[in-house]
Amino acid sequence: MASHRITVRVNKRLVALLRHHSRATGQSPSELVRVALQTYLSREVTGRSAYELAKDAGLIGCVRGAPRNLSTNRCQMEDFKRDK
Repeated sequence: MASHRITVRVNKRLVALLRHHSRATGQSPSELVRVALQTYLSREVTGRSAYELAKDAGLIGCVRGAPRNLSTNRCQMEDFKRDK
């Protein structure tokens, strides 16, 4: 397999984390970056809305005893304002 070199700039904290994980796992920094990039780019993009994701996660309708229009009626949120 032919390989290509790319250059990426990262901050000091990310370099430190990369070096730490490299030492801890015995993998080279290059190998860790390849695996991380492959993992990130292999994720399936679902194209689903935030509502659909929240509904699937069980977050829609999870507050019992609340008004049905809690998320759309601004008057429902008046009690949450802080005047300090």
